[in-house]
Amino acid sequence: MPTFFHTWLPFIYLYVVGGFFFLIGVIIITKSGALNFKIKRHKKWFFVILGGYFYFVFLHAFLIIAALYF
Repeated sequence: MPTFFHTWLPFIYLYVVGGFFFLIGVIIITKSGALNFKIKRHKKWFFVILGGYFYFVFLHAFLIIAALYF
């Protein structure tokens, strides 16, 4: 049986460190004016990229759980 260190620790590292860089990127594009929340289209795409990030987090977690317990 795989341990926590072989399954969940890499998952946590991937999405915490990756999430940090994702957040830094969002801050940079917001501060530079490339992302303007007053524009409806920009707000929509912000939620698309944010949803994409969380989609892959949940998909990856689901596949880890499926591989371990099914």
